[in-house]
Amino acid sequence: MQRSVRQLRPFLPSSKSRLQRSPLVSAARHNHQDAQTTTAASSSAGGANLNNGSEQGSRTTHFGFKTVPEEQKENLVRNVFESVASSYDVMNDAMSLGVHRLWKDDFVARLKPGARGPMRCIDVAGGTGDIALRILDFAREKYADRETSVDVVDINAEMLKEGYKRFKKTMYHNTPQVAFKQANAQDMPESEFSSNTYDLYTIAFGIRNCTSIPDVLKEAYRVLKPGGTFACLEFSRVNNPLLSTLYDQYSFSIIPLLGTILAGDRESYQYLVESIRKFPPQPEFAKMIADAGFTTGAMHEGKGGAWTDLWGGIASIHTGVKI
Repeated sequence: MQRSVRQLRPFLPSSKSRLQRSPLVSAARHNHQDAQTTTAASSSAGGANLNNGSEQGSRTTHFGFKTVPEEQKENLVRNVFESVASSYDVMNDAMSLGVHRLWKDDFVARLKPGARGPMRCIDVAGGTGDIALRILDFAREKYADRETSVDVVDINAEMLKEGYKRFKKTMYHNTPQVAFKQANAQDMPESEFSSNTYDLYTIAFGIRNCTSIPDVLKEAYRVLKPGGTFACLEFSRVNNPLLSTLYDQYSFSIIPLLGTILAGDRESYQYLVESIRKFPPQPEFAKMIADAGFTTGAMHEGKGGAWTDLWGGIASIHTGVKI
């Protein structure tokens, strides 16, 4: 796929510590990049397949519960996140009953940024900047570290706009500690994101929205230094049958209704609920991380395992190390 340089909208300055321009995949923009490319024939592999039912054999993927041509998904997801960008935190509050804030605190605390000295971090699908801000605050407050830096990367300019506005209220604004870059997580240009560059790669509630999870993982592996850590926080699969039933009822009945009330946008919230159900369960996603080359824990949950469930699996933290 040919890359092209995309100029960001004029709402942002062009200084180095502010929103930077990055080449994009010219095929489309989406948002919060990230999600799965499984098809009905191969959902466990997480990759897109040929639609054998089509005469042209066009590649298809999932957009929520719908099957769509692969090339359309980025635009569809982009539209969702352009719609919800200004109310993104409200959206996550609705999706998690507000608990996403605690999950994100836990996520960053487990990674201990700054514990071993300044780190160069990249937060992908991180447009609103909430993970980046937690990383910088944790390093500063726990380890008096004012040198750790975060590149916030997102394919959606509206999400980056929200993050930039958030950081204007902080001490990190207009400093080398944070930069905002628009790029596709599946194909980050080497000129802007060199191989073996970052100590920590984070992606929170974003990877399920990308067209190709394997491509995202491949890029994560490329840009991390040897010894660098990949860490993903994502809505996942609830294992307790009773909790699963209650969560499904809340997800499909209440969340779209809240979307209508809070944002006047039922369809976007309906997609987000469906996208969670299409995301691979924990063991399958852990295997995808390992298949990308990362060293993970054993293929089970908990201590010594490849992932940690939060709140019975409503969300999970996955980690891997590039050796």
